[in-house]
Amino acid sequence: QVQLVESGGGLVQAGGSLTLSCVASGTIFSVNVMGWYRQPPGKQRELVAFRTSSGSTNYADSVKGRFTISMDNAKKTLILQMNNLKPEDTAVYYCNAQMKSGWSSPYHNYWGQGTQVTVSS
Repeated sequence: QVQLVESGGGLVQAGGSLTLSCVASGTIFSVNVMGWYRQPPGKQRELVAFRTSSGSTNYADSVKGRFTISMDNAKKTLILQMNNLKPEDTAVYYCNAQMKSGWSSPYHNYWGQGTQVTVSS
């Protein structure tokens, strides 16, 4: 069974930095896309950034220039480096991945349990 486990959330002052990690475990044959979403209080979940298997990245306009998504393939870990954090970045951050467990298996969409990021002004 495939699992995604996030860590690294916490409380930080505006202008500070946090690094989120997402470790994928289980039987993983290949990964298509991995990314980070967030859900601010009282709002819908939104895309923050994603990275394709070829290494291409894409960011929400609100985080461009401040957040960096990267992948440690050996450790099957997705990383989100967040700098110059703002109060509006406060949200539960979720890791997402499209992965398959075998050559002939279809890709499935997986979610982590989420990690809270709170930015104080």
